[in-house]
Amino acid sequence: MKKQSSGDSENQTTWLILVGFGDLQSLGFLPFTLFLAIYVVTVGGNTLILLAVASSRTLHTPMYFFLCHFSLLEIGYTSNITPRLLRSFLEGRDFISLVDCLIQFYMFASLAAAECLLLSAMSYDRYLAICHPLHYPVLMSTWFCSCLAAGSWLSGFFFSAFTLALAAPLSLCPGIREIDHYFCDFAPVVGLFCGDVGVMWEAGVSISGFLTVTPFLLIVTSYAFILRVVLQIPPGPGRQKAFSTCSSHLSVVGVFYGTLIVVYVAPTDHMAPWLRKAFTILYTVFTPMVNPIIYSLKNQEVKGALRQLWGQLS
Repeated sequence: MKKQSSGDSENQTTWLILVGFGDLQSLGFLPFTLFLAIYVVTVGGNTLILLAVASSRTLHTPMYFFLCHFSLLEIGYTSNITPRLLRSFLEGRDFISLVDCLIQFYMFASLAAAECLLLSAMSYDRYLAICHPLHYPVLMSTWFCSCLAAGSWLSGFFFSAFTLALAAPLSLCPGIREIDHYFCDFAPVVGLFCGDVGVMWEAGVSISGFLTVTPFLLIVTSYAFILRVVLQIPPGPGRQKAFSTCSSHLSVVGVFYGTLIVVYVAPTDHMAPWLRKAFTILYTVFTPMVNPIIYSLKNQEVKGALRQLWGQLS
């Protein structure tokens, strides 16, 4: 059997065009510089969290255990999208193979789903710590924390694989395959295929609804119980700090889940491409940048661990 040459293999590769933010080319290097800075802050902030927890035994608790998994998710989540987005700012339109596009979609969907589930696990951890402090050490055992974290990761990758597998019997539509987006999102990927895509679309929307709305309701319920307990604390610095922490967490959760629900649970064909890009920027670029600040870098224990680590290295 004749071996296929590399040139023939390249010619048979199906290429797609990611339009990205081509209309921002007139701004020169400003968009590239801005998103590069955001990416550096995101990866750097989450890496600092991992280093702080790893270097301090006092942070080896369930809350920081979940934060480590959350930081790993954020690093993988933003690294799956932002580097290619940065390249598109330099080159205009970005060419991506169909295989790479499907891989990017699978990784994005899996990590986003895992993040939704992990956020609900984190809120449940805070609920037990504040509302049931005496039973917290027993309820939040090492085994139970590991099960929650592993379940979040495995469920995210499983449900995304199931959605992607529904595209196997479908065929690609003929013609120029142009995606008016900056990454291979769910709707653009479905739009690449012809035939009966209704099953894939309905399955994707149903799974997205289950993985976003259900954890979001659990988070809201957990914080409702937490706020009820906080309101019983006498007015003072402790109560003000608790309110500040809860409001910060809920603001990030609201932006993350709110945009996910708008884009994936109630998607519409009439949504303008620029509006879809604006919504997705919020949860693919913005929230991964501010989450390290909201969840950890404002925490005195984390900052103390980082100062101690800096002292050991210097």
